[in-house]
Amino acid sequence: MLENYPFVILGIGIAIVIGMIIFLRINAFLALITAAMAVSLLGPESAEGINRMKRVAIAFGDSVSGIGIVIALAAIIGKCMMDSGAADRIVRTFLKALGEKNASFALMGSGFVLAVPVFFDTVFYLLIPLARSLYRSTQRNYLLYIMAIAAGGAITHTLVPPTPGPLAMAEYLGVDLGKMIFVGVLVALPAAFVGILYAKFANHLMDIPMRDVAEHKDPDPLEEHELPSLIVSLLPIVLPVLMITSNTLVNSLVDAQIGPQKFLTSIGPYTSIIGDANFALLIATAISLIILFRQRSLTLLQLSASVEQALMSGGVIILITAGGGAFGKMLTVAQIGPAIEAMFSSDSGGTGLTFLFLGFGIAALLKVAQGSSTVAMITTSAMLSAMLTTTNLELNPLGFDPVYLATAIGAGSLIGSWMNDSGFWIFCKMSGLTEAEALKSWTPLLFVMGCTSMATTILLSIVWPMT
Repeated sequence: MLENYPFVILGIGIAIVIGMIIFLRINAFLALITAAMAVSLLGPESAEGINRMKRVAIAFGDSVSGIGIVIALAAIIGKCMMDSGAADRIVRTFLKALGEKNASFALMGSGFVLAVPVFFDTVFYLLIPLARSLYRSTQRNYLLYIMAIAAGGAITHTLVPPTPGPLAMAEYLGVDLGKMIFVGVLVALPAAFVGILYAKFANHLMDIPMRDVAEHKDPDPLEEHELPSLIVSLLPIVLPVLMITSNTLVNSLVDAQIGPQKFLTSIGPYTSIIGDANFALLIATAISLIILFRQRSLTLLQLSASVEQALMSGGVIILITAGGGAFGKMLTVAQIGPAIEAMFSSDSGGTGLTFLFLGFGIAALLKVAQGSSTVAMITTSAMLSAMLTTTNLELNPLGFDPVYLATAIGAGSLIGSWMNDSGFWIFCKMSGLTEAEALKSWTPLLFVMGCTSMATTILLSIVWPMT
């Protein structure tokens, strides 16, 4: 059939994904699975003699095994933090520490931290009442406040696990999760800072007052005594990060032959368990459930209902993420990797930088086309994984750690957010802006942060390649 024309197969796969999502308005999971099956049918027979359809199901299962548990647990943690008041405590602490004068940085910092375990729309829903309250007391800077929330929430949503997009990128590109968290934060910080600077600039250009939002009622704020302490509130976020990075640190020291090797080698089997993402998130989930149970005095039945609600939202993300993994695996079978490698064979010195721009460009194109940053990250990382899988991984064709390829894709997924992006409408409608005002504020804000993230990624890949 078309097995000798991998680029044609790639084009057909991309066309199916974009066409079904944009024109037919079909769920991304169905689009990705359909594309995976089409690519499998058009590609060569499996060397193991596996049925063309069965290998799609196997690839889907492999993807779920890599990210399914973590995404489900992260959804529960986020729900518990919202309901228990832990998220509210973190926000109030930022505001108290920085003061009203630096409220934009407090809102940005709150969004930055909370968007790690909590989905962006939930973070915005939590913080928008604070932006409205600040405007009532100051009668100015409303646009700055809501853009600050968007800047902090959007950047970690696209760069820092365990949010689904970055988590999937780490899985598909073979990046250690602790390293993905560390480098993701490293790239996200300057982007968030530049985002605040742009928000101040936009706020100076556009004098937008706060307007009533009929369909959104600000939730009643909790009393101070109803909130958990700051240490308890941060525990579900900080503890799993420390557990995961402990394993990354031990492995890095052993590989680099730094420190007491006998001791590090002896604790390696234990840190590999403690630092496993599934185990770390399970411990964090247990803690967040205990916090919710104690703070709200829930019955076990009410606690179970809260968990089920969280899993419903997490389940959709798992299906989409695993569908993207199956699509990427079928592209590997279709021999996309050797075809791409042949294109770069005459310019091996620029291969790594070429892949960075390729990842950034494809993610941006998919973002503009179908609106979802998560789908853009999942699809792009799966595609590039297929391109890299059949190259000589021992020689590392990139010339730097693939974590930078992940951050380049995340940066690209911020570019071109407009009316087909659910985040655009959350920002627009919940803040009371018109569509035109949102296009002049939200869209360029994410563009600036995406370009900053890409510039930081390129710089780090040159000065600190980690190879």
